[in-house]
Amino acid sequence: MSQSPQPKTQTRGAAEMLDTLVASDGTGAHPHVRSGALSSGPEAMRNLADAVHFLCLLHGRHPGVIDNAARKAVDPASRRWMDEAAEAFVLERAFLSKIASAVGPVPSTQGQAQCEAAVAAQRKALDMLAESDRHGCALGAAIALTLDWRTIRVLLDISALRLDLMPPTCTLPDLPGTARLAATVADTPAIERAMLFGAQQLVTQHSGLWDLMAARAASRAHP
Repeated sequence: MSQSPQPKTQTRGAAEMLDTLVASDGTGAHPHVRSGALSSGPEAMRNLADAVHFLCLLHGRHPGVIDNAARKAVDPASRRWMDEAAEAFVLERAFLSKIASAVGPVPSTQGQAQCEAAVAAQRKALDMLAESDRHGCALGAAIALTLDWRTIRVLLDISALRLDLMPPTCTLPDLPGTARLAATVADTPAIERAMLFGAQQLVTQHSGLWDLMAARAASRAHP
């Protein structure tokens, strides 16, 4: 009897840790995003266009993080969540591509080839992460992507509205359902650690992308 509350304590912690990680280190916390460079000022649309094109490089191809992670999902709860998330991300990918087409070419910036190579390396790192055999790692990355994408989606919606495009409804798994999944899967400390590691690595790659966007914006401002 004394041990029965233990799984609930662990799993609630896992969900909270993932949410806290994305809130503190994800897209919404990045200085470039918080500065308003993507939402206000004369260069906002160019900065948004830059971000959209590089987000396409990182997440615009299939299979992506969630698709690859889905192949590692063995339990029914993970499979259901992955199926819902993968189906929703098909629509997100299409929305991203539509904005990229409407916004025009990538803003001229020094070091374009090197920047594209850097994001290609990030994409490879995400592929390896989502294909990890460490139980919980790929799922942690996929959950972190859906959580952080909510902030990215705000930026995409801003882009779309400025281009007279109507943003579609985001159908990614809801936050309570995602928290329940984390609670269900992270039933041992080892799995919890693996999930957190996968999430941390995903957030790190997103942070690196925004670092690159900030550097490119600064380069355009001071050629």
